[in-house]
Amino acid sequence: MGGGGRGGRNRSRTQRKHFKENRENVWKRSKHDSSDSNTNSGWEPFATQNSAFDEYYKGQGIVSPEEWEAFDSVIRKPLPAAFRVNSSSQFCADIISQLENDFMKSLQTEAIDGVEVEGIRPLPWYPENLAWQSNYSRMQLRKNQTLERFHEFLKQENEIGNITRQEAVSMVPPLFLDVSPDHFVLDMCAAPGSKTFQLLEIIHRSTKPGTLPGGMVVANDVDSQRCNLLIHQTKRMCTANLIVTNHEAQHFPGCRLNKSSSDSSEIGILKEQSMSQLMFDRVLCDVPCSGDGTLRKAPDIWRKWNVGMGNGIHCLQVQIAMRGISLLKVGGRMVYSTCSMNPVENEAVVAEILQRCGGSVELVDVSSELPQLVRRPGLKKWKVRDKGMWLATFKDVPKFRRVGIVPSMFPSGQSAIDTTDDEQDTGLGEKPENGGDINSENGIQPPENPETLEEVAHHPLERCIRIVPHDQNTGAFFIAVLHKLSPTPAIQEKPVNLPTNMLSNNEKGCEKLSNEVIASPNVNQEDDTDEKFPEAASATDLVQNEPDEAVSEHDPCQPCEENKPEEAPADKENDLKKAGGKRKLQIQGSRWKGVDPVVFFKDETTINSIKTFYGIDDSFVLNGQLVTRNSDSKHVKRIYYISKSVKDVLELNLLVGQQLKITSVGLKMFERQTSKEGTSTSCAFRISSEGLPLLLPYITKQILCASPVDFKHLLQYKTIRYADFVDAEFGEKASKLMLGCCVVVLNKGTQASADPIQVDASTIAIGCWKGRASLTVMVTAIECQEMLERLLIRLEGVNGTSSQENVPTNVVNEVELEEPNDVLEMDERETLEMATAD
Repeated sequence: MGGGGRGGRNRSRTQRKHFKENRENVWKRSKHDSSDSNTNSGWEPFATQNSAFDEYYKGQGIVSPEEWEAFDSVIRKPLPAAFRVNSSSQFCADIISQLENDFMKSLQTEAIDGVEVEGIRPLPWYPENLAWQSNYSRMQLRKNQTLERFHEFLKQENEIGNITRQEAVSMVPPLFLDVSPDHFVLDMCAAPGSKTFQLLEIIHRSTKPGTLPGGMVVANDVDSQRCNLLIHQTKRMCTANLIVTNHEAQHFPGCRLNKSSSDSSEIGILKEQSMSQLMFDRVLCDVPCSGDGTLRKAPDIWRKWNVGMGNGIHCLQVQIAMRGISLLKVGGRMVYSTCSMNPVENEAVVAEILQRCGGSVELVDVSSELPQLVRRPGLKKWKVRDKGMWLATFKDVPKFRRVGIVPSMFPSGQSAIDTTDDEQDTGLGEKPENGGDINSENGIQPPENPETLEEVAHHPLERCIRIVPHDQNTGAFFIAVLHKLSPTPAIQEKPVNLPTNMLSNNEKGCEKLSNEVIASPNVNQEDDTDEKFPEAASATDLVQNEPDEAVSEHDPCQPCEENKPEEAPADKENDLKKAGGKRKLQIQGSRWKGVDPVVFFKDETTINSIKTFYGIDDSFVLNGQLVTRNSDSKHVKRIYYISKSVKDVLELNLLVGQQLKITSVGLKMFERQTSKEGTSTSCAFRISSEGLPLLLPYITKQILCASPVDFKHLLQYKTIRYADFVDAEFGEKASKLMLGCCVVVLNKGTQASADPIQVDASTIAIGCWKGRASLTVMVTAIECQEMLERLLIRLEGVNGTSSQENVPTNVVNEVELEEPNDVLEMDERETLEMATAD
């Protein structure tokens, strides 16, 4: 359910520039790359050398000197392709069986580039053989003819949603979250959605047909264009338990409800609101980073990498992580992760979180979880590199560099500098007039014996997880699991007019960094489509109407008052009306410019016509759980279904003045028929293919049970006249249905035609259009193809039925359909759901 809009003015310009600079994940330089235009006109491999990279990570000791050669060799090789089977898919068991019994054997002896390799294998550390890794790179899968069938299989199943192509190490963070179906989960930096999809799989795993889990996922991203990618990715999950939002993660709203500010009689909510603040049981904080852990997949990082990429984004990572902790319920778990190897982005951020939170947050030892995952402990000591110099402590940082290099980057997290140093500071970013012992080449005074002054962190950072490429032939990743033991300490917020020279070094540095646009584009690319770019901590659309836990906490990285997010014009007007703290519910319209409002659909006439036409059982709750993006109920095109958990969040969001900028919510359940024949039916809405699985157990009218042969023919030929069905009784029943949308269920052989249709997890059903003379399938071509292949495998496995058996003689191949194309093609529009008014 789309509703994208423009973000903050300053931020959107930066983010869109980075979005356009999105890389091709290939190991060949583009022929259009101007950097080599004066040498060769042909394609050349990406350079995989960067002396600064080698010097930096040798100095940090991320692997032992004895291992460096093995590490160095692996990170310069292409990354094997990996994918995950959707555990909530109807065909999950079939797909795993096909991988085990077909592709594992057929690809076992394939020789690629003259070398025999093992084809595919399940990842041993991922539960239930749901994750697989191919020993072929994506380039080999695309180009090698012997792998064509496997490559087509991956593309088809990924598009439908039965599998998700994702880097192996990117699958790890959601597993350590320990998510349950009743949990409220926040994915703070979610685009393009592979981890969000994984979280939704876990939420839905134990649900029965026709039911929804009690939990939900809020997937957020800073960039509106990447939100569209996130919507497109998660749309394949067909879930009513997801909300997609568009906020800067470090400013994600808490939606705290001031109990004295709401008048239930005014807003029409008669029952007590079940939520007073939006808090989460689990938070995935997969932050923007320098992304050097993805070098194997994105080799263009080699020529872009520099130490400033990690240093420049450190403060933003701290801000996002602290915001995640503040939104976490006591007893909840947060996973902080990056696809970077840099300790300044990893252990330094975790140490700063622990330092700020005191004893309210602990770093969890997860060494006993996922025992087959090869991992290494986090670092306890590291150094910071700046302007070609190694800095062991913050005391070594020249005064004019203390804006960019802050205490939290070091293991101790302490400044260890006298206040007199600040008074004598020559100014932010200025070099001293008297050089003294300062290096004349770069204006930096070298520290004395940095090796002997190296700090050691006092926090148990060895509990962090480092995944290095040469251990299991993967990319690199960093993971820390945090447990919230008690509310985080509330520290008085920084006064607005506090002079700069009274701020601590970390406050000054992070305040400046958080308001700068990071020059180097973020290249965090932990899965096949997951390319993250730095969130510039600039103007945002967010307005916090009420303080919550995070706002009351002091954050040295927060921008000062003049740099705080601008209010939308509508909010400024509303604030004038809020004398005495009274908040009014905005019933019509959206507070977010360019984003359609989320409106509860309450047209009883339309709802009753839908229930009557399809015979929807009263046990399936429609009232109160239908929403649209159009306040005019007479012109609604699509109606979305939401879970009870999502409903509670939407109601809270309305009560607090629509603090959440929602770009997508709900499961598309019904679509309006706009054709001439569609408008002549007694029900103006048809059931969408996305919503059919949830609604199927409750449909008692407009539903038929077809034999395997007739079901197969419908998938093959799309349109069949009633007289041409193999089962004449089925054709007669279909002809007697009311004009409009209907549902055809595959008879599994045990279902008598006169019995009520029984639905379970293995039931296969499709939406069709009952015309005057024929029955037409309303399913996308690729879904028809995939379902037909699954059906043929099942049929041939049971009774050896041939795919060409009993083909109707008068199948409508080229028939002038009674229903116009928009009836048939509505499900075939696989476009990103933009913010267009319904």
